[in-house]
Amino acid sequence: MFNRLLCLLIAASSVCIAPTIQAQNYPSKTIRLIVPFPPGGGTDLVSRELAAALSQSTGWSVVSENKPGAGGNLGVDAAAKAPADGYTLVMGQTSNLAINPTLYSKLPYDPLKDLAPIVLVGTSPMVLVVPASSPYKTLADLINDAKARPGALNFASSGNGTVAHLSTERLQQIANFKAQHIPYKGFNLAFSDLVAGQVQMFMSSIPTLLGQIRTGKLRPLAVSSLQRSDELPDVPTIAESGYPGFEAITWFGVLAPASIPPHILALLNKEINRAMESPAFKAKLKSEGATIQGGSTERFSDLLKQDYAMWSQVVKSSGAKID
Repeated sequence: MFNRLLCLLIAASSVCIAPTIQAQNYPSKTIRLIVPFPPGGGTDLVSRELAAALSQSTGWSVVSENKPGAGGNLGVDAAAKAPADGYTLVMGQTSNLAINPTLYSKLPYDPLKDLAPIVLVGTSPMVLVVPASSPYKTLADLINDAKARPGALNFASSGNGTVAHLSTERLQQIANFKAQHIPYKGFNLAFSDLVAGQVQMFMSSIPTLLGQIRTGKLRPLAVSSLQRSDELPDVPTIAESGYPGFEAITWFGVLAPASIPPHILALLNKEINRAMESPAFKAKLKSEGATIQGGSTERFSDLLKQDYAMWSQVVKSSGAKID
C-alpha cells in the first residue's frame, strides 16, 4: 500500500516538474514568427528585421515565416491555434486584430481571447501617394479633381477593411468626394497598377511605400499623422492640408497563443524589448518611417482593446463587410 502511494506521488510530481524543466530550457528549438501578409510589405520588413535582431541579441534561432491570406486572418489564426509553448509567435497589426473582428461576419479567432500580446513593436502613419507621372502635386489637386468628377478616380488598398482602406474612406467622408475602391492582395500588385495608371492613388504605411518614394516612382501628397514624419519632413499632414484633427496610424506587435506560460511571455517581452534597443534595428525602422515603441505586455493589451473599440465603429459607419 505504501509503495503504491509512493509511486502515485512520484508520478504526480513528475507531471508538475516536467513543464518547469521544459520552460527552463526554453528555447530549445527554432521560434517561428508568423507574418500574416505577403513578402515585400511593411509588416514583412519589420518582422524580418525583428527576427534578425532577436536572433543576434539572444543567440536564439528565430525565423520569420510568411503565411498570407484573408486579410491576414490565416496567419493570425494559425498562431492562435498553435501550441502555447512559445515557439509560434505572430506579428499582428491594426487590420487583423482591431478591424477584422467587425469587418468579417465569421472570424476563426478572437484577438482579445485567443492571443496574448507580448510587446508593441512600432507605429507608423499612412502616406497618400500618386504615381510620379500623376498631374496631382498636392492633396488639394487630387481632391478638387475627384469632386469635379465623382467616381472617376480609383484608389488602391492592400485589401478590404485594412487601415489604409478605411482611412481613405474616412478622408472621402471628411473631404466630401467619392472615388472607387480597388482592393489588392498585397502591396506589389497594387504598386504595379498604380505605376501603370490603372489606379490614381494609394494610401499605405510609410515603411511599405518609403522605398518607392525615395526612388522617385511615387509622389507623396500627405501623411495621416498629426505631426509630419521625420522621414518625409517636406510632406504635409492631411490635418494641415485643410482637414484639422485627421489622424490614422497603424501599429504592429508580437503576440502568442493566449495560454502561453506567464514566465515565457515575460521572457519574450524582456528579450524583444532588448533586441529593439539594437542601434541597427532602430536605424532600420527609422529609415523605413516607423517609430519604435516597446514596453510592457499591459501597454500593448490596452492599445489593442482601445483600437478594437474605435475601429469597430469606423467599420460599421463605412458599411464595409466581408462574408
